[in-house]
Amino acid sequence: MARVKGAMMTRKRRNKILKMAKGYWGSKSKHFRVANQAVMKSGVYAYTGRKLKKRDFRQLWITRINAACKLNGMNYSTFMNGLKKSGIIINRKMLAELAVNDKAAFAQLTQTAKAALA
Repeated sequence: MARVKGAMMTRKRRNKILKMAKGYWGSKSKHFRVANQAVMKSGVYAYTGRKLKKRDFRQLWITRINAACKLNGMNYSTFMNGLKKSGIIINRKMLAELAVNDKAAFAQLTQTAKAALA
């Protein structure tokens, strides 16, 4: 039986990596070995970045909520505690949207939180 050589699959695999490395500087986009390392490293950065994005957005929302709370005479932690005690379940993303776009509704929420704490 004839010997099978892996030229086609090897070429396909290498071309896939080189296609992913398109736009990289210098030999990172031309040579397979260097491109493979660059693609693997960029995959690690992308994975980490997806996790950091969640952290950064949560931090931004909390900052916005805190700023709006200060305008209504509260701080962030007492506001969140008051919401929890009053039974209002709303996530930080939506609270931040209210704080930026609908200040009257956010002021009502702070009044509700103050009433629940008193």
